[in-house]
Amino acid sequence: MENILFKIVLAAFGLAVAFVFGYFLLISYAFGVFDKSYTPEELIKIYNDRKTDIDEARYYFKKIVPEGKFIEIEFQDDHTIFRMGVAPIDSSGKWNYETMFLAWDLKINGPRVDSLLHTLNWNKGTLKVLKEKLDKAGCIQIESGEPTTIGFQRSGLGMYSFKVFERSIPDSLLRQYNDSCTYLFINRKLVLEYEGGAVGNQCFPLQSKR
Repeated sequence: MENILFKIVLAAFGLAVAFVFGYFLLISYAFGVFDKSYTPEELIKIYNDRKTDIDEARYYFKKIVPEGKFIEIEFQDDHTIFRMGVAPIDSSGKWNYETMFLAWDLKINGPRVDSLLHTLNWNKGTLKVLKEKLDKAGCIQIESGEPTTIGFQRSGLGMYSFKVFERSIPDSLLRQYNDSCTYLFINRKLVLEYEGGAVGNQCFPLQSKR
């Protein structure tokens, strides 16, 4: 009898350990604990290797963004927009989150996307071409403006991005775009960005000297 009880207790303990371990793994995957981190050197090489494709995506996006609008869009896959934001640009050339329409998990074939595309004078073909160009560049997200921000990959809740300037960065902005945390200045037309999420690294992880 005691032997049976011992086996039951041991089995229950084993199940509890397995449950806790499985829950830990699930949470870890959800928050990207096992996602790859990128060094500045890796990101520079990726950008240089894909510069032509990144520029093609950037130029196409600049062409389709309506005048007076700020747009950010991140694709999850061919059927889902992970996040999309649209905001009016004021007379000073700025926009703010208080006036932004922001939505998550938008099904591309759903009515909410149809309505949003109509306000931008876009169609499903516009989205398809943009997604194809970002895929070719190996990127998942893009934001309008100067600079254009092209989201490369997420790592956990954070995002690695390339900030590509049409005009050379003026001296007055050099310090802002080289804080060695969110931004790493590469040259007058390229800055690397790491935007941390709610948890995890808030600055460039695995930063090495260049």
